Amino acid sequence: MIRFLFLIPVVLCVLWWVYLSVNGHTLKQGRKGFIYILIVSTFIAIVYSLMLWITGRQF
Repeated sequence: MIRFLFLIPVVLCVLWWVYLSVNGHTLKQGRKGFIYILIVSTFIAIVYSLMLWITGRQF
């Protein structure tokens, strides 16, 4: 499961890019959304890593 964590930001960014394209927005206009996606994905990765560290599980 942990090895697929990199897919979260990739999938969300692709979906955001598709949304922008369908609605006629530029990537520059949607830059804030990409930043939010990266921040949330980083937070998720930190939480999962912290939970693994606290429980003592190995990667």
